[in-house]
Amino acid sequence: MVPLNFPEYKFRLKSSENNVRIFDSIRKKFVVLQPEEWVRQHVVNYLLEEKSYPKSLVNVEKQLVINDIKKRYDIVVFNSDGSIHILVECKAPKINIDQTTFDQIARYNLELKADYLMVTNGLDHFYCKMDFTSEKYTFLRDIPDFSR
Repeated sequence: MVPLNFPEYKFRLKSSENNVRIFDSIRKKFVVLQPEEWVRQHVVNYLLEEKSYPKSLVNVEKQLVINDIKKRYDIVVFNSDGSIHILVECKAPKINIDQTTFDQIARYNLELKADYLMVTNGLDHFYCKMDFTSEKYTFLRDIPDFSR
């Protein structure tokens, strides 16, 4: 896997059935290591180790329904009241982040109503704070650290 624009993390890897698997500490299981999963696991570690979010507030790859169509989000960080603090969309490193990617996370956020959005391909990261009153988002340098 290619080096990403994140701090270096130690991952548990294992080979099985002609593929490599990486341990996901949130889902508590090994998952097939594909380029997007490589990015996803770096983001999870970034949120836990650099931003100090508790593991109990982080959720990975769950289904949501938008306009009667089943979709899956990559990562969500909840507030302690159950509302969504951060919605993260991960792409493989070779995928350029463009307006289509922002449109995708914006559609998801119409349903989820996260306070912050993060879009990354592991190399380029974009962070936004939502303003639901004026129906737009403001770009940030980073997402906020966890605070109680």
